[in-house]
Amino acid sequence: MSSLAIYYHRQQGPLCLLVYATAALLAGTAWYCRNEPPQPFLTWILSGSAMLVFLSAASFHHLTVADEIDRLRIRFGPIPLFQRAVLYEEIVDVEVGRTSILDGWGIHLSLRGGWVMNLWGRDCVVLKLKKGTLRVGTDDAENLAAFVKSRLPEDPEATRG
Repeated sequence: MSSLAIYYHRQQGPLCLLVYATAALLAGTAWYCRNEPPQPFLTWILSGSAMLVFLSAASFHHLTVADEIDRLRIRFGPIPLFQRAVLYEEIVDVEVGRTSILDGWGIHLSLRGGWVMNLWGRDCVVLKLKKGTLRVGTDDAENLAAFVKSRLPEDPEATRG
């Protein structure tokens, strides 16, 4: 490893505010309908939906990318339900890229192949792994790509002359 620097960056996702508002609307509707027939069923459905939507919003409030000495941790939060760690030794190449409109936001397979972990925007870092590709959305693509490149193991074939 050629660098002892660490990397830590947290990107905020403004779309989660809309999801929080949806959860509040569902909770308010559940409270309002608590005395309306068929009250128990409707109230439970709306309350459960509000809790799931709130949990989803809290799970995708921000995206943190952090160095953990031998791996890069990509974590949505503050409720860390969705995260992934990539060992630096598994990364073959890294480049700054852009996600397509079809790639969208969230965690899913890309139509171009590989996985996407994106919170907001279209800038990303493309990690070419020994097995697959991972596109990590970030508003700090240049710095993240440079940092990951500094952590890649030296290629012994490239240093032989």
